[in-house]
Amino acid sequence: MTETIAVRAENLFKVFGRRPKEVVRRLTAGANRDSLTSLGTAAVIDASFDVRPGEIFVVMGLSGSGKSTLIRMLNGLLEPTSGSVEIMGKPISGVPAKVLRGIRRRSVSMVFQHFALLPHRTVLDNAAYGLEVQGVGVEERRSRAQRVVERVGLAGWEDKLPGQLSGGMQQRVGLARALASDTEILLMDEAFSALDPLIRREMQEQLVELQRELGKTIIFITHDLNEAMFLGDRIAVMRDGRIVQVGTPEDILTDPANDYVAQFVQDVDRARVLTAASVMEPARALVSVSAGPRAALRVMRDLQTSAAFVVGDGRTFAGVVRDRDVMRQVKAGETDLRKAIRHDGGTVTGDTQLADLFEASVESDLPVAVVDDRQRLLGLIPRVTLLSALGNVPSSTAEIPVVEPPATIPVEVITQTLLATGGPSDDDSLVTAEGGAR
Repeated sequence: MTETIAVRAENLFKVFGRRPKEVVRRLTAGANRDSLTSLGTAAVIDASFDVRPGEIFVVMGLSGSGKSTLIRMLNGLLEPTSGSVEIMGKPISGVPAKVLRGIRRRSVSMVFQHFALLPHRTVLDNAAYGLEVQGVGVEERRSRAQRVVERVGLAGWEDKLPGQLSGGMQQRVGLARALASDTEILLMDEAFSALDPLIRREMQEQLVELQRELGKTIIFITHDLNEAMFLGDRIAVMRDGRIVQVGTPEDILTDPANDYVAQFVQDVDRARVLTAASVMEPARALVSVSAGPRAALRVMRDLQTSAAFVVGDGRTFAGVVRDRDVMRQVKAGETDLRKAIRHDGGTVTGDTQLADLFEASVESDLPVAVVDDRQRLLGLIPRVTLLSALGNVPSSTAEIPVVEPPATIPVEVITQTLLATGGPSDDDSLVTAEGGAR
């Protein structure tokens, strides 16, 4: 288990004051934090979580929630009052100072809110500083720093001093210094909060891009919920020293643990957080491409819809058939459903944000098909489901098993259907936005 965990925190407490151990004992017994202020201030209370290699783990909370104290325990700047921290399987709490320094140099870098650059050193020398501390030779550290400086968009600024740079550029230098050290873990404490909104968003996007390329483990502290939702693979929400929920952005947005979290997320731009996979529904009118026109017609009739989604071997998405086209095939005695397949509507992957679904949803009267990287059909997103998700309205639809149609339908059934409906319809408006009949 240990080798799959980059950072592990277990039952962490941090109490400032004259009787910290007594505060921990009473908190563990169920005492309220506010009743213990005469003994000490509990900044972090019983925090436990694991951070997996390669993920961005965001710790989010308002000022005073304990998040900055927590991150300082993760790199050994503060010793826990109780509990333990492991970095890449090695404990950093209660270890000799020399051992702790070694773990920091090899495994952990930190990016600060107010940059913490050396004002008398150039951009390149600031970026190389961590390597200098590690004992890397001059030529090698400058070469490695140069590559990282270019990667964060500061090519041509290598010889400038921090005072000659904008705030956004200074933060890029801080990020370059952390990346140049080539540690497994980056700790970022409110790293973008001092930047103006446009530069902040640009830095967030660059961090995500760098993460995809480098695969670092990042623990990011923020009080900004939208920043947490944009960056985090998982988010820990803190309140009054305690972690009240850990989950993906979608988990926290759609299933808040308590009223506090629910109020926190109520103004989040859901279109930029929720994905197709999180709101899709099972395909109802589904038919195999080998089943034939009669089977497709039977599925549409049973489900009272005027279109069906067609899949091939391994549930590979083939397209859509409409009732009028299939009816013509049946009347003509054709048996190959492929001739009736259209490519109406769009397809998206499960990680597509809802904000990127509007065009596909508006351009077709059919649900948007969600497929994986092998084009297998995962589910559908009717327009009403998309609108409900954006409006935080619970979906009234329930999971319905995929219908496995029979290979053939008796001609008498087709004839009866034609008589009952007055023949095939040529009106595309029979298909609603949800893919069902009007």
